Amino acid sequence: MKKYIAFVGVVGLLAVLGLQGIKKDSKQLDENKFPGERGYSVYPIPLKDIANINFAGEPVPVHLTDIKERLERELLVNTYWQSNGMLLLKRMNRFFPIIEPILEKNNIPDDFKYLAVIESGLTNVVSPAGATGFWQFLKGTGKEYDLQIDDEIDERYHLKKATEAACKYLTNNYGLFESWTLAAAAYNGGHNGLKKYLEQQQVGSYYDLLLGEETGRYVFRIIALKYIHQNQDKFGFRLNPEDFYPSYETTYLKVDTAVEDFAVFAKDHGINYKILKLLNPWLRKPYLKNGGQKSYYLEIPSGKKAMLQPHNNKVLTFDEE
Repeated sequence: MKKYIAFVGVVGLLAVLGLQGIKKDSKQLDENKFPGERGYSVYPIPLKDIANINFAGEPVPVHLTDIKERLERELLVNTYWQSNGMLLLKRMNRFFPIIEPILEKNNIPDDFKYLAVIESGLTNVVSPAGATGFWQFLKGTGKEYDLQIDDEIDERYHLKKATEAACKYLTNNYGLFESWTLAAAAYNGGHNGLKKYLEQQQVGSYYDLLLGEETGRYVFRIIALKYIHQNQDKFGFRLNPEDFYPSYETTYLKVDTAVEDFAVFAKDHGINYKILKLLNPWLRKPYLKNGGQKSYYLEIPSGKKAMLQPHNNKVLTFDEE
């Protein structure tokens, strides 16, 4: 019996060692395989449904080989950069309800909400050239379109006012080019630059122009994001309603005097400085001198949702040594 037990033990040990060897060999084999040989697959984007795709009601000539390939590039980039695509879709749910009615009021096609997405990712970024906010206005252009930009206030960070300014800019572009597609391209390349290319190349369409890399991709990026947003499930983005970022529930508070300390101001209104700045990023200082006694409307939470309430009301103080 003892010999049998010993024999079984030896056999078991050999079996374990053998399995480990097999696992090790399998791992080595897997490491030498291409992804497709390991069961990982990357698929092209089916383009059979894009024949009637348009931007702002203007047809995209996807029957032309280079146009089809340029659009496919942007669809692939935005489909397989999944983390970025997921974040954009989540943010769209929060900010599109603010942008859409302003575009509609100003007779700007709804598709231009995607222009803000490719400009900034719907975040208040600042480019190396100094373009700022969701709509990426340079300082001079922002002032030209009636945005207040100074040490205390920068309305390029004010989503509603910046969207109004973008509408004026796009309306001017459309007046110049009589094409929403060219109006979008000029948002990136500038009026004068685009006019120069149209005249030099003797064409009248964005899709007939040979442009630099950025402006040449610009409108296609907008169209790709529109198409993915409208067909999320087809592109593999599986978001439940609770996965999207919800809109903030806010009300407005009129301020027409100086504010010595916005941290104190926020606390007096049941929030904290972080929440005040989250809702009003256009306030650039922790105070407001307001020498001109202008009226400003600050957003503050109107509901009792935890995401816009202070974590606690404890105040830490430190004695100076």
